Amino acid sequence: MRRRLINSTLAVVLVVIAVFGVSLVIVETRTITNSAQDSVEYEAQQLVGIVESKVLEKERLDPAALSDRVAPDRFVRITAPGQPELSLGTRPEGSVIRGRGTGEQGVVVTVEEPRSVVTKEVGRTLVVVAAVALLAVVAAVLLAVRQANRLTSPLTDLAETAERLGSGDPRPRHKRYGVPELDRVADVLDSSAERIGRMLTAERRLAADASHQLRTPLTALSMRLEEITVTDDLETVREEASIALNQVERLTDVVQRLLTNSRDPRTGSAVPFDLDEVVKQQVEEWRPAYRSAGRAIVRSGKQGMRAVGTPGAVAQVLAALIENSLMHGGGTVALRTRVTGNQAVIEVTDEGPGVPADLGNRIFERAISGRNSTGIGLAVARDLAEADGGRLELLQTQPPVFAIFLSTTPAERPEPERPVR
Repeated sequence: MRRRLINSTLAVVLVVIAVFGVSLVIVETRTITNSAQDSVEYEAQQLVGIVESKVLEKERLDPAALSDRVAPDRFVRITAPGQPELSLGTRPEGSVIRGRGTGEQGVVVTVEEPRSVVTKEVGRTLVVVAAVALLAVVAAVLLAVRQANRLTSPLTDLAETAERLGSGDPRPRHKRYGVPELDRVADVLDSSAERIGRMLTAERRLAADASHQLRTPLTALSMRLEEITVTDDLETVREEASIALNQVERLTDVVQRLLTNSRDPRTGSAVPFDLDEVVKQQVEEWRPAYRSAGRAIVRSGKQGMRAVGTPGAVAQVLAALIENSLMHGGGTVALRTRVTGNQAVIEVTDEGPGVPADLGNRIFERAISGRNSTGIGLAVARDLAEADGGRLELLQTQPPVFAIFLSTTPAERPEPERPVR
């Protein structure tokens, strides 16, 4: 493309030079010829006036005095009544430019100039035109190279950007080139790169969230199945199977919530529910794990509370906090429920070292962890809480106190507009 741009620009310049150069040479040649013709005729008329004045005064024509009036390289022939024919200069050979002047006293003056003088002048003009044309060609080549580089370099950059996108590198370059069409392509590529980056981030986030959030339900399900395999009591098998089915339902709900949250973190399906049942279910589910670790998990606070949210999501948030206390905390874990204003609050605390002071609320950011964990659990828990209009906060760092705030009143939905009759 670069060579084509240079060749096309050079071709246009050469055509322009050829058209205007030939026209200029023709016009200049005609102008020089006419100027030479006018010059010899003017000189002939001047000499006619001088000679007539001499004739009227009956003076003899002086060749030396008249020679001063004749331009070099010109030949003059003078014929006057009563005077011998007079010739001045050397008669030129070949083609000449001739001028003739006549006076009222019968004086005839003929001036001749070699056409080679005109040819030399035309040649000098041709040299000037050729020099200007050469400069124009050089300038055109330089301009064509510059324009070609200006156009081909952005195209090369855009091709590299597209290749990077195809290879899985979605970083936008935010580079512009001052050419509207190319800048438009760069805008489209950058917006596509940002969309691809968001898609890849969402996929990676979904994979990380799924691996983290599914771990606990799968572990609990595995424990129930192990209980079934080691017991011969049919009643125990039925009880454990029923609990396993509940775990499968929770697992399905976790997957659904993860998929929904990956598409739009603000999407929620909040409904009024019994908060005590969720808290009780989580305490009973995690008690065996705490017992195995030589620790205890207890609940206290206000009973009979109802809140607005998604029960499965609230259960996942509680599970994340309880698991976090099991892995990083110490002593007894306490779940306390209370009411503040129009909000139901579930506090989770333990007797461990707490959250490092340098972390604070950054503990909810992804990849932020104070105990070499994945740094995903609390971030996912906060997203789940906010999806239904609640919030998850760190109220105290030492000992750690995490609190889930849920509304106790359903959000009012706008009534559909009725058509006007």
